[in-house]
Amino acid sequence: MLVPLSVVASLLIPYLVAVVRQKRSDRHWNYWRTVSFVAGTVLLFVALSPPLANVSHHDLRAHMLQHILIGMLAPLGLVAGAPLTLAFRTLPVRISRLITTTLHHRLVHWLIHPVSAFLSNIGGMYLLYLTPLYALTLTNPYLHYFMHLHFLVAGCLFTWAIAGPDPAPGRPGMRTRLIVVFLSIAAHATLGKLMYIYLWPHGTLHSAHEIRAAAQFMYYGGDFAELLLVVALFATWYRRQGHHHSILQQRGKRLNQPLASA
Repeated sequence: MLVPLSVVASLLIPYLVAVVRQKRSDRHWNYWRTVSFVAGTVLLFVALSPPLANVSHHDLRAHMLQHILIGMLAPLGLVAGAPLTLAFRTLPVRISRLITTTLHHRLVHWLIHPVSAFLSNIGGMYLLYLTPLYALTLTNPYLHYFMHLHFLVAGCLFTWAIAGPDPAPGRPGMRTRLIVVFLSIAAHATLGKLMYIYLWPHGTLHSAHEIRAAAQFMYYGGDFAELLLVVALFATWYRRQGHHHSILQQRGKRLNQPLASA
């Protein structure tokens, strides 16, 4: 229980402290951002808590549920909470400038590009379930923990690259991100079908019934999570379009004022 508590606390406490500072400085912060981030940490806690974590070590269906929570649903909540924007508002200027410089580094541009994030995210799943790697995670605790860390980081990067409200320098346009999301949906579905038909992963004691049930979890759970990601993408796009439209209206009013007075 200490591990999930420490992970959740390390994410949630700094975020809530920053939100409180925003309120004390009378700066507006969207209430739903906070709700979203808290929901993401709760999902992460559920995935890492002993009841699910212990069963997932022996049951592939529970493992797949844990994977969906850690790698897909929890990242949606965490990224939608806009933690980077909140950090920019509350951290000292020197640290904010350091973060900005880091974001503009070429390596970071590559990591947060939708295509790179997609390859890291879906590539890790194909490598895990279609090779002996999954069987190794059952006997190697360090590899097991690294697998969870990869799922979380890759899921957050992919969500951020596609629909994150935080700034992402070099992020391509709507069309490219939609294409990548649809490729991700197809890749998830294909992996689920491969597992169902050929009973991957091999080299384990999981029964055929258990593997096929886990494959169905991946197939339908992945569709559900990525549908939410598409909704988040359109919501972010709509919000930014509205913001740009309001800016253009304000500029138009300023330009028309001298003409009206003349």
